[in-house]
Amino acid sequence: MNAAAQPLMSSASATALMANALRMLAIDAVQQANSGHPGMPLGMAEIALALWDRHLKHNPGNPHWVDRDRFVLSNGHGSMLLYALLHLTGYALPLGELKRFRQLNSKTPGHPEVGVTPGVETTTGPLGQGLANAVGMALAEALLAREFNRPGHCIVDHRTYVFVGDGCLMEGISHEVASLAGTLKLDKLVVLYDDNGISIDGHVQGWFADDTPARFAAYGWHVVRNVDGHDVEAVDRAIAGAHDTRQPTLICCKTVIGRGSPTKAGTHDVHGAPLGAAEIAATRSALDWPHPPFEIPHEVRALWDATARGARAEAEWSQRFAAYGQQYPREAAEFTRRMAGALPSSWRDAARMIVHTADGAAQSVATRKASQLTIEALAAALPELLGGSADLTGSNLTDWPASVAVRVDERGMHGGNYLHFGVREFGMSALMNGVALHRGYLPFGGTFLTFSDYARNALRMAALMKTRAIFVFTHDSIGLGEDGPTHQAVEHAASLRLVPGLDVWRPCDTVETAQAWVSAVERQGPSCLLLSRQTLPFVTRSEAQLDAVSRGGYVLRDWDDSGDDSNASDSDKRVVLIATGSEVALALAALEPLAQKGIRARVVSMPCTNAFDRQPLAWRDAVLPPGVPRVAVEAGVTAIWRQYVGLEGAVVGIDTFGESAPAPALFAHFNLTAQAVVDAASRVARVEH
Repeated sequence: MNAAAQPLMSSASATALMANALRMLAIDAVQQANSGHPGMPLGMAEIALALWDRHLKHNPGNPHWVDRDRFVLSNGHGSMLLYALLHLTGYALPLGELKRFRQLNSKTPGHPEVGVTPGVETTTGPLGQGLANAVGMALAEALLAREFNRPGHCIVDHRTYVFVGDGCLMEGISHEVASLAGTLKLDKLVVLYDDNGISIDGHVQGWFADDTPARFAAYGWHVVRNVDGHDVEAVDRAIAGAHDTRQPTLICCKTVIGRGSPTKAGTHDVHGAPLGAAEIAATRSALDWPHPPFEIPHEVRALWDATARGARAEAEWSQRFAAYGQQYPREAAEFTRRMAGALPSSWRDAARMIVHTADGAAQSVATRKASQLTIEALAAALPELLGGSADLTGSNLTDWPASVAVRVDERGMHGGNYLHFGVREFGMSALMNGVALHRGYLPFGGTFLTFSDYARNALRMAALMKTRAIFVFTHDSIGLGEDGPTHQAVEHAASLRLVPGLDVWRPCDTVETAQAWVSAVERQGPSCLLLSRQTLPFVTRSEAQLDAVSRGGYVLRDWDDSGDDSNASDSDKRVVLIATGSEVALALAALEPLAQKGIRARVVSMPCTNAFDRQPLAWRDAVLPPGVPRVAVEAGVTAIWRQYVGLEGAVVGIDTFGESAPAPALFAHFNLTAQAVVDAASRVARVEH
């Protein structure tokens, strides 16, 4: 609490005024927008006051200070609580933006969005994922502390605080990440649970009767039970106690949703709808708040203002970091680079070497193996690389010879650069988003492509937030063979390509795999790498073609490379064969038979349709000349390829689920063969253009 304002009122009245300021800003904004969720801000005001005024280390003047505490509102529907906190503590969020809550182009969207509102650490709303992001942030802090802190120099020392509601804890992802956080002993993670017993449908006891404290205790958490969430002193004590444990902490706060609303408090009616003018007037009276909408008395603003305190905290840290830099200049420079999200100065040369080494090796291997070889090279150039797998390391090949597994013993978590996530695909992916948002590490994680369905909403959130996270999905088609249709991806590549802002790479050999990794590292956004289980043949390329791979689609074999063209003439028909991944080999194998039929074919490898679509029109037209018939070849659903081949073109693919059999038998059974490509190209080439 701001000491300068202290003499104006008693401590109790100051506390009440501060909490009620949050309440009134929230309900006034929801009422003005005629949309929003007032119940949670009304119910969690004292919890927010205890944390933000007495414990949270932050600087409103610099929301990006690297050693700030991270605060995550996992129950993001209560966004007006966060916006009120940011406004009152001094962030660049003026009152006018609160008045524009949920309006077009405002800085106060319906749910918190990172990059839109200063001070918002992650985009929340899909329940449970904020908690998962926070686990990632706490993991990043713990690993950075072990990597960079030195005796007498503690430059990484911050906590991650999370607000969660019943909905967050009902979601299955909460189990995944809470279990992992307990196993890793992330002792600087503090979760405050708004235990109000209400969700949209009403009182939760009919569908959520878990013993939540016992559940988290079983995960290995320190649990504080039955805290009165409307008693600032009680919450304050619980948070202070959380700082002395060697475990993550769950503080269970009993609250009344909509507290202060005379007729709606404690009911689901206050969860997700404006109170209405009459109820707001009654709430003002009940809370003894005589001020008109959006008016906060000067003395209350003074109590909340954290700008001076935040500036002092950052200045003190800056002095310590300067002393650290004097003694450890290399480490200080590396820490600064990584927290800025910059790549090493030598990166361009390293990236080129990685791609050209893959070309020089000329290996025919599965692209999952090509990926592992690339990861090994990347790890030597990028110390920030932090990898892992959802219990499939030996199948995804996401580890590398020099990788060190993160481990835990009785003393706590020890450092490393490889994490065994366990069978937690959704939790892994959302946790990776948290690591990326925290900065300091470049996270990647692996599983089978078909299990990307488990992680789907975290992938969508990665794209929405533009996190630099790399999702490695192996066993990318029916080519995985005997495990059968439950494990064979068919629709997954197409559906992932539809996510705005998500780059999806399906490389055909070592070179394209290396370039896919390089492009993913350089991108300010998420990428998916779809990799084969089966061996794929190496393809030779010119220097120009090596440089063209990054464009996502390029000419791999041109008209005059179409095998035996001794019988061809300038009047012969032409066709473009577009392929990805393992099917590039089928397109290449079709060249000579087509030439024998007087059809000159160009093979276009398109490892990343998203990157290709961003290319200038001149490039796209040069690769896919208008008017020339086209055939697309991919072991997946066919509809997405119509945007490239048109209705008059053809697609060789698979529009059913797979079967259980060896991969060669499956490709033959589903007619994914070079002959099928020849037949399709012969049909479309007969059309005059």
